[in-house]
Amino acid sequence: MALSNPLQFIQQTRAEVAKIVWPTRREVLLTTVMVFVMAALTAVFFFFVDFLIRNGLQALLTAVS
Repeated sequence: MALSNPLQFIQQTRAEVAKIVWPTRREVLLTTVMVFVMAALTAVFFFFVDFLIRNGLQALLTAVS
């Protein structure tokens, strides 16, 4: 691995940082809202799956005993 001097390293680092495209405030807001909406939908989905499994098992266990 070739070693470079500290000045060259700093110049290369600044050049790479200049290439970064930061998201706009609107993009950050929209993606944040989308994450919360998807988390809520996932929570509702698993609530209903858990509800169905729980009721199914209770029905099965009461029918057996």
